[in-house]
Amino acid sequence: MYCPATSGRVWARRWLRPLQNGMPPDATQVSLGSASIEPLHALLENAAWDGFTRTMRDTAAQLKNRAIWNINSTAHGGGVAEMLAWQIPYERGVGMDVRWLVIQGGTPFFTFTKRLHALLHGVAADGSMINEAERTEYEQTLARNAEAIARDIRPRDVVILHDPQTAGLVPFFVRYGCRVIWRCHIGVDQPNEVVQGAWRFLLPQVAAAHATVFSRRAYVWEGLDQSRVDIIPPAIDAFAPKNQELDGQTVAAILRTTGILADGAAGQPRLEVSGLSVERTTDLFPGTRLPEDARLTVQVSRWDRLKDPLGVMEGFAQFVAPRVDSHLILAGPGASTVADDPEEAGVLREVEDRWHHLPPAARDRVHLARLPMDDPQENAIIVNALQRRAQVVVQKSLGEGFGLTVAEAMWKGRPVVASRVGGIQDQIEHDKTGLLIDDPHDLDAFGAAVVSLISDPAVADRLGAEAKRRVQRQFLAPRLLMQQANLIGRLLQSAK
Repeated sequence: MYCPATSGRVWARRWLRPLQNGMPPDATQVSLGSASIEPLHALLENAAWDGFTRTMRDTAAQLKNRAIWNINSTAHGGGVAEMLAWQIPYERGVGMDVRWLVIQGGTPFFTFTKRLHALLHGVAADGSMINEAERTEYEQTLARNAEAIARDIRPRDVVILHDPQTAGLVPFFVRYGCRVIWRCHIGVDQPNEVVQGAWRFLLPQVAAAHATVFSRRAYVWEGLDQSRVDIIPPAIDAFAPKNQELDGQTVAAILRTTGILADGAAGQPRLEVSGLSVERTTDLFPGTRLPEDARLTVQVSRWDRLKDPLGVMEGFAQFVAPRVDSHLILAGPGASTVADDPEEAGVLREVEDRWHHLPPAARDRVHLARLPMDDPQENAIIVNALQRRAQVVVQKSLGEGFGLTVAEAMWKGRPVVASRVGGIQDQIEHDKTGLLIDDPHDLDAFGAAVVSLISDPAVADRLGAEAKRRVQRQFLAPRLLMQQANLIGRLLQSAK
């Protein structure tokens, strides 16, 4: 059924395999190793460590012969896949039987769920709401996936369904006898009629879950049983390739090897970093590498309109480039590599087209980096190096469920300029752990904030140091693992 957990810390490459019975796959399983939780002790005081380990092992004991199944819509790209890739190995490391399935669907399904994602952020691009054809596509695709998954899953198992793509599976697994959690990683602070219309579409399915989990209290839907709602903010793993410590020499070597920084000496075709290989080239647009000594402003995100790459580029060209000597890198996945986002290639084309119309002086300092995605760990360590090399990290999102890239940059001690939206507000305290832009459409304010940090390294260093401390207190792996273990333990107890 799946690869047995191995001992020790294993950052296995993720790979997909169809479920059993030789049927055409309607869901695939992601194979991961296990990881010891012992390194996490370095992040906690002894008393907190004792409580954490006790909770994790108690929940593992409660599970007995049950498995935990995480089900989402992609194994690569996006915050859910990022977190599952480290969360599951740690849980398996304490003896929990945890699996990860990825649902399958055609272009019509993922086109609709991408639109549903936008509706839940209050955006109806064409002004229309959900129609009957979309409802039918959604229900039929999930029914096929449910049938395939049911061949391997058992009644009494715990099923954690992630985001709107999987919400329609809730009633099926409740009827099947599983304990079902629906985890919503997105939301808005002030829902409009568009958001409420999307809620009405999903609420009959979601309301059947034994528990619903949101990242913030403000995201909780009207109409849900509040006694079944938990608030669990996302977190990052300090020891994952994306967040592990890298010295300046290693950072420069990674960025030279992948083709982002110009070679200061003979280039390396392959680089080994902590047992991970860096050998694939970043697709840089335009193709000119950056100077070795360039000052960098960096945004890392999907090619997604809600991440506002066009606004970041325009704001930089108009209000940063004329004032300070810095280059902008907009970094995202290689096009068409995120399975559940059929719009990303179109967004990337829009950004490339707009780049051609920037003033020439600014255009020379704006770069689009399509990062290699063949090996998730290689991708992660390139992102790590980019964030550590940046003088300023930005996240000028128009909407953001949480914003893992914000926590990642803060953990690295980088000063962050970000929009005052969604879960970013929970991470950044303005002028204490970063700078917040009240209106993400205000390009002048965005540019002024970036310029202020580039121009005053002492302030940038102060904000970066406080940012790292805030992430250590609130947004690292042990807190999330413990909260989820407590939730699962309560559900198992109530099922007796």
